[in-house]
Amino acid sequence: MDFLRPAGWEEALAAKAEHPTAVPIAGGTDVMVEINFDHRRPEYLMDLNRIGDLEEWEVGEDSVRLGASVPYAKIMEHLRAELPGLALASHTVASPQIRNRGGVGGNLGTASPAGDAHPALLAAGAEVEAESVRGTRRIPIDAFYTGVKRNALAPDELIRAVHIKKADGPQQYSKVGTRNAMVIAVCAFGLALHPETRTVRTGIGSAAPTPIRAHVAEEFLNAALEEGGFWDNGKIVTPSVAQRFADLCAAACNPIDDVRGTAGYRRHAVDVMARRTLTWTWESYRGTHRTTKGAA
Repeated sequence: MDFLRPAGWEEALAAKAEHPTAVPIAGGTDVMVEINFDHRRPEYLMDLNRIGDLEEWEVGEDSVRLGASVPYAKIMEHLRAELPGLALASHTVASPQIRNRGGVGGNLGTASPAGDAHPALLAAGAEVEAESVRGTRRIPIDAFYTGVKRNALAPDELIRAVHIKKADGPQQYSKVGTRNAMVIAVCAFGLALHPETRTVRTGIGSAAPTPIRAHVAEEFLNAALEEGGFWDNGKIVTPSVAQRFADLCAAACNPIDDVRGTAGYRRHAVDVMARRTLTWTWESYRGTHRTTKGAA
């Protein structure tokens, strides 16, 4: 196995063009596990740690440009207000040591359905900034996951950043694991309310071959909230609506039985998480709504 260590981004793109099979490594929290267990033996490893741009972020008017190697610990510390769902997901990642090394770019590159960042990225509405010597493009998160541990990157492309819409409403994240730390998700669920567009987005992890959204559940809830005037009146979402939403989220799953949990348990857990996260996010929205109405 050969080791490539580009000094800058342009050099990294050139190296990736010359060696398309090269596996990029920054935090190494996914790649090194696969190598250590002999699950992967790449011909080339490309170390990106000398490229400082990958560890920087920029908060814009409508979105955050998050460098691919920004550690989860930095997201938790500095971007909790702008990216609350991703900050909550970051809290569940492994241990403090790994949260100080691992970043969203690695999660996306590995594209494991159990990656902790995926549900939050799907719920928030993100775009992946991919670049090669041929140019730059932005891939909508909905089109990024193409199969089990496969993504939409071309062989000569690297992930430079992720563009994530700033939260315009409450977001939540929930994860089920066999313990509270250093655990791969049995399943995970992300939910984001978008009051500006009066829509809801979901993200589900480790309950299908790829991270997914529950589109039918979203459509049902969007219609129910609009028809009931909930966005305007700030009333409690009725239990029947919440349960139907949860049932549709569970129905969107296509899980497997494995050592971490059965398919039936995963569907049940997603049902429970969907109902609970909807309750939490809507209560938060109602609190903001009441405050705004009172101020008016």
